[in-house]
Amino acid sequence: MKSRYLWIALWAAVAVLLLGACQAVQTPGSTGEAAAEAAAEAVPCNRAEITETDGAPSLNGCILRVAVENAYQPFNYIDPDSGKAVGYDYDIFAEVCARIDCQVEYIETSWDAMVAVMGGEGSFDTFDVGADGITITEERAQHVDFSIPYITSQQLLLVRIDEDRFTQPAEFAADPNLLVGTQLGTTNYDAAVGLVGEDRVRAYDQFGPAVQALINGDVDAVVIDNVAGLGYVGANSDKVKLTGDPIVGEELGFIFGKGSPLVAPVDWALQQMMDDGKLDELYQKWFITEQQ
Repeated sequence: MKSRYLWIALWAAVAVLLLGACQAVQTPGSTGEAAAEAAAEAVPCNRAEITETDGAPSLNGCILRVAVENAYQPFNYIDPDSGKAVGYDYDIFAEVCARIDCQVEYIETSWDAMVAVMGGEGSFDTFDVGADGITITEERAQHVDFSIPYITSQQLLLVRIDEDRFTQPAEFAADPNLLVGTQLGTTNYDAAVGLVGEDRVRAYDQFGPAVQALINGDVDAVVIDNVAGLGYVGANSDKVKLTGDPIVGEELGFIFGKGSPLVAPVDWALQQMMDDGKLDELYQKWFITEQQ
């Protein structure tokens, strides 16, 4: 999905500088005084008792603090029509908590702050899990714990709807006049550099501005994960399309602080959702229908 690249050397400094940017986000569907009172009485899941009945884990009503960026459609983003935070990640964790008895609190933060905190010493005090379309890599696994893969992705070229100069990545790379946009600090950025070289890459802080630069004609393509690309195509079906063969394939997971006791119960819920078809149902909702 969002194929993020952890800037290990910057973690400590970024964590200190950016924690103040975090803010709680209203959980979809949880409104009213009853929800507020229940949340006030609950404890963060990293400090809660985890029990098990007949192999099914329970978090006993604790608050699962999920870090999101709210800038990566369709994983987590602000719906421009309703102004509410929505997306694939929101639906997944609503279902996860329904299965292992927890309440979700979404904390909006920057990507840099999320990975800095989850990979740092204070991760258990700030977030329980990070959700932002994060590629599973061996390097990252040295600093965070991953859930089981919940989706696979392929990095593709997103182009303007009327693009006819190229179809395949190799054709794009062969034309030195073409520029590619992507998000800074991601494995998408690495793939773009590998495809055309650093001089032809234009990096943006988020994918939204990169896609807008494509629409405006400032770049000729955007390297993006296919599933996220479908979201942008769904929102701009008259302006952009995906083209060509995959540049690279990846698996995505949620991140936890190293040694978190929450990996196992969340993995249990995700596996149950895979087995009974719920995860595929949510995928169909957010990715298949987005391109129609």
